[in-house]
Amino acid sequence: MKFVFLIWRNLMRKKIRTGFTFLSILVAFLLFGLLGAIRMAFSQGVDVAGVDRLVLIHKVSLIQLLPISYLQRIQTAGGVTDVAHFTWFGGIYQDPKNFFPQMPVEPERLFRLYPEYVVPEEQQKAWRADRTGAIVGRKLIERFGWKLGDRIPLRSPIWPKRDGSNTWEFTIDGIYDGDKEGVDTSGFFFHYDYFDEARAYGQGLVGWYVIRINDPQNAARIAEQIDAEFANSPYETKTSTEKAFVQAFANQVGNIGAIVTAVLSAVFFTILLVAGNTMAQSVRERTSEWAVLKTLGFTNGLVLRLVLTEAFLLALAGGVLGLLLAWGIVQQGDPTGGFLPVFYIPGRYFVYGLAAMILLGLASGILPAVRTMRLRIADALRRV
Repeated sequence: MKFVFLIWRNLMRKKIRTGFTFLSILVAFLLFGLLGAIRMAFSQGVDVAGVDRLVLIHKVSLIQLLPISYLQRIQTAGGVTDVAHFTWFGGIYQDPKNFFPQMPVEPERLFRLYPEYVVPEEQQKAWRADRTGAIVGRKLIERFGWKLGDRIPLRSPIWPKRDGSNTWEFTIDGIYDGDKEGVDTSGFFFHYDYFDEARAYGQGLVGWYVIRINDPQNAARIAEQIDAEFANSPYETKTSTEKAFVQAFANQVGNIGAIVTAVLSAVFFTILLVAGNTMAQSVRERTSEWAVLKTLGFTNGLVLRLVLTEAFLLALAGGVLGLLLAWGIVQQGDPTGGFLPVFYIPGRYFVYGLAAMILLGLASGILPAVRTMRLRIADALRRV
């Protein structure tokens, strides 16, 4: 601590140079935090997908439907503890750009399979008793300003009604929240019985099944067993873990993880060059001063620590402020107005960021520090 003033004066020797280096590091970690939030948004809940849940779809494509009669056959498969079905509705609310997922479900099965969806008991009862009712995620409520009791018209180009209309109306009977950060609360769920009875075609068919198993370690075996049950049938199936299914769905818009990694790598490599050059130049300018300090009794180890501390302070100051700015921006909410299902910086990204700051400080300061440590007093004074 007694050398803090000395370190500070060294950093402030060239204020403009230090300031620009600080800003470059700040921007790098600001991007690091924001890209982390975007990566989480486009992964659509991959990290919170249930480890004990499988997803079964048609072997050809997700858009191919499956018989609802499969539910009982899946239920009796070994290792399966529960199962629920979902169907993509594809409704439009006011404008096609107001995209959000809507699915007909069986209420009891939905809550059993997804206990992370938290709905007050009285709202659950109201929804079960209302054939045209729906429960809506908190994110949608905030996005559109809806409230309990509102009638929401959805126009579905996929599912016309028996009466020839393609407009369906639902009453908001409940609002669900997530029991932890990262749970997608942008969904719109309504009764499958009402949907199946009112639609013009496709009765008795569903989109996909979500299956809970008793042991995640046996997921591959159970998936193979279920798919074998429906092999050589008109509706062959493909079963995978929920995490793999969600990741594959997210990757349809591109491998966001690879894109983010490439961008971050380019940014950090550039910042490393800038910070390394700044530290090296700063040390070279003070060659004679380091020689004087060594003459006064500063050991090689102490000189090494002083130079490294400068690099660490610069990296930590810029990095921490950059992450804090990213966190503040993310706290303002989804910048797309509700298109992203989740938008937050995972806690682990702050740990990764801290590790990156330490590595940046070490990488940018180690060569100048070692060169200074090995500096011979006579040679240094000769350059004055």
